[in-house]
Amino acid sequence: MSSEYGKLYVVATPIGNLADISFRAIETLKQVDLIAAEDTRHIKMLLQHYGITNKLISLHQHNEERASAGLLEKLRTGLSIALVSDAGTPLLSDPGMPLVKMIKDQGLDVIPIPGACALITALSAAGLPVTQFSFEGFSPRTSSARKAFFQEKLAQPTTWVFYESSHRILDSLKDMAMILPLDRQIVIARELTKLHETIVKTSLGNAVELVESNDNMRKGEFVVIVDGAAIDKKEQLITPEQENVLAILLQECSIKTAVDLAVKITGVRKKLLYQAALDRAKE
Repeated sequence: MSSEYGKLYVVATPIGNLADISFRAIETLKQVDLIAAEDTRHIKMLLQHYGITNKLISLHQHNEERASAGLLEKLRTGLSIALVSDAGTPLLSDPGMPLVKMIKDQGLDVIPIPGACALITALSAAGLPVTQFSFEGFSPRTSSARKAFFQEKLAQPTTWVFYESSHRILDSLKDMAMILPLDRQIVIARELTKLHETIVKTSLGNAVELVESNDNMRKGEFVVIVDGAAIDKKEQLITPEQENVLAILLQECSIKTAVDLAVKITGVRKKLLYQAALDRAKE
């Protein structure tokens, strides 16, 4: 990209503790021509703490389409811009996607400045499997929509995570308890990196009782992490129809080719089909 164009820096900011910001992030915020912020009043506290006096411009969910076009034009004139959210890494349940997409589509540079993220912070201390997980953003606002959402996640075998607000956390847990087993393990993380940080791992049933009985557990910003469903052993069995597909393929192909084709046709996990093929070969 030609140096005549400016660059957009996507800068992660602290989620609570102001010390949780990188030297690179501070230097970037000092050196850019302007800072696009979700809430300019909120970000001023961080900037004042580090003696940063750069010009601020507002970029939030109600103006980001219009504001993004204006910021793109500023980049074209050679100005450099930092994008920040109120806390954490921009775009994760925060404004900024239209701007980043617009700039990438135009072939201009977008440079990430990594740092704090409530999602990753909570996962790192959760004590639940994190090799695979899905992030669902904020849960739906209405009870019926939340129940439908939880129903969709009921059988998911991997860890899943969502954000929740203080005024909905109890209702959200109660809705979840109507769909998921009460012994399902969950983690409730609130006020991460702040004075009253709380990270509780317990069963869903106990979590409802805890949040309902403790006023403090209904205050702050929440990350809820849910353990995946136990895999039903019956789901690990191959049906007679799937076994028949494999048998036909084995008559015409090598074990490797037959298994590869059977995976595509049946959708059964390769490991199960390969073992079934070996078992047939022994017979």
